[in-house]
Amino acid sequence: MKIKILAIALTLLTGFNSYGQEDPTIITIDGKKITKSEFLQIYLKNNNNPKYDKASLDEYMELFKKFKLKVAEAELLGYDTIPKLVKELDGYKTQLAMPYLIDSAQNESLIKEAYYRTSNEVRASHILIKASQNALPEDTLKIYNRLIAMKKKIENGEDFAMVAMSKNDGSEDPSVASNGGDLGFFNAFQMVYPFEQAAYTTEVGKVSNPFRTRFGYHILKVTDKRPARGSIESAHIMVSTGRNADEKAITLAKNKINEIYTELENGADFEALVTKYSDDPSSNKKKGVLPTFGTGSTTRMVPEFEDAAFQLKNDGDFSKPVKTDYGFHIIKRLAWTPVPSFEDMQKGLESKVAKDIRSKSTQNSFIAKLKKNYKYKNKSKNGLKWFKKNLDSTFYRGAFNPESLTKNKKMFKMDKQKFRQKEYAQFIAKNYRSYVNKPIPTALNSLYAEWEKETILGYEESKLPNKYPAYKALITEYHDGILLYEIMSDKVWNKAMKDTTGLEAFYNKNKSNYNWSKRIEGEIFEAYTKADADKAYALLQNDTLSATNVVNIINGDSKLKIRKRDGKFEIAKTSYLKNTQLTEGLNKPYQVDDKYFVVKVNKILSPAQKELSECKGAATSDYQNYLEKEWLKELNAKHKIVVNEEALYSLGK
Repeated sequence: MKIKILAIALTLLTGFNSYGQEDPTIITIDGKKITKSEFLQIYLKNNNNPKYDKASLDEYMELFKKFKLKVAEAELLGYDTIPKLVKELDGYKTQLAMPYLIDSAQNESLIKEAYYRTSNEVRASHILIKASQNALPEDTLKIYNRLIAMKKKIENGEDFAMVAMSKNDGSEDPSVASNGGDLGFFNAFQMVYPFEQAAYTTEVGKVSNPFRTRFGYHILKVTDKRPARGSIESAHIMVSTGRNADEKAITLAKNKINEIYTELENGADFEALVTKYSDDPSSNKKKGVLPTFGTGSTTRMVPEFEDAAFQLKNDGDFSKPVKTDYGFHIIKRLAWTPVPSFEDMQKGLESKVAKDIRSKSTQNSFIAKLKKNYKYKNKSKNGLKWFKKNLDSTFYRGAFNPESLTKNKKMFKMDKQKFRQKEYAQFIAKNYRSYVNKPIPTALNSLYAEWEKETILGYEESKLPNKYPAYKALITEYHDGILLYEIMSDKVWNKAMKDTTGLEAFYNKNKSNYNWSKRIEGEIFEAYTKADADKAYALLQNDTLSATNVVNIINGDSKLKIRKRDGKFEIAKTSYLKNTQLTEGLNKPYQVDDKYFVVKVNKILSPAQKELSECKGAATSDYQNYLEKEWLKELNAKHKIVVNEEALYSLGK
């Protein structure tokens, strides 16, 4: 995420700190002041083990100045007015405001509901008929009737999967062809909330009525419920087949996984076998470790994988080969955690609920409280009359012009603020499409209810920075992070990649920094036993055999005995070459760790200068660093920074 470039959160502490003492300014950038308390919050957030000696504070202040200089330049150049960045920040503001725009009392029941659903899993199959958010009523009715017809078929005894997979009138979920609509077990937060709600409120064996999510309309059948199994951390060895593998590929993969399983049963190290054989690129460099899945996690595995993992009784146990659509797996249990208590999960659930769409269900009661607190008065009766009298069929074509209003009467009053017809008229012009098939009076009443709700929440959101320092701090963090990312892209990162002339000039000036060390050009054979390495060495002495033939002869039906690499290799930077004395020609087998190597050297290459094409990545990175340094020199001369060293060095006292 862009804001992670430098995680900075400012706290609203101006003039006086939390103890009522005077809070001095610690740094001023172009007249903008940051107080000692604000800076301390930032310093503590970015230092797990804070030090308050002069050297440490000076070092951090230099980083902070560079960061703030870049943000100040972005603001000066108007980056904070670029429409796409304004839209992006507004999106973040909406997300960040959600926890503050809910009824906290009703939210408690949602948190308890979420804990129950975290502790208890449901298994369901579904049928989806896709529909746009603005589907016409007649189209919605057709979809509803289709789903009702399917529901009746299932309730009359037809198999759910067969109905779901019907070619002419079945589910439009692409996965239905492989799963018959069965989604396996899931719990809270693993499905969109309307789907979760339907699943947990439908009895086992029953089919729900049609309901809507952002994907379209669904019916679902609940097939099972059970206590959650907890969460599990696991690792795996995977032999890939792919979803469309033929029988020959599946048989070869099955034979390979069985060979690996035999090695495990004979005492081979699991992690070593992952490194040697696993086809999963996301985990084979991490000892096969996978993301934690199960209770409290948003990660889900295919049912066959999850079931096999949870059947393992002890940490360190590994499964027999398990087949999924992706291939074959051997799963090792690393750690299992039972479902935590409500007390242990409460804070995490509060955060998840606040960020989830379910929290919006409490907004009506929250708005009612705001109306009471802000002394709301409804004045819309007369204001709506004009719209109902003057809007005609042009409304349905989006031709209503807000400027046609002759007056600007109050629609409602709140917190001594007046909200008027023109604002409502602009809302109509933007949102009429959802109501083009309804009578105008009905549409206007619905639009008014929407506008009033949106306006009240928007008004409250505008007051959040003054009410909640933590919210203001987060908005500042996101604002600065978005601007920093964009201006760094323009001035440094993208510039270095696009400026081919500048990059070439930089390379020519610094080419002595880019060199090849001593290399070999040839073929490297990696075997897992000394016997296979010796056999490869003997076969390679026969010049009529190609390297590929040698590998095929030794492997036979197996895939676990030997493999080959060819090309150019830097001796000092290749772990299994750096301590060897290699000569041109075929070198005798040698061992490094638990592997054996036979190296056929075609040519020994002396240290040499790298061409730009051979070091473009490193040269581009260095050029970016150069551009950033030069740019910072300009910014230091352009922007005025004043540091109050007395306040800085008093931190921690």
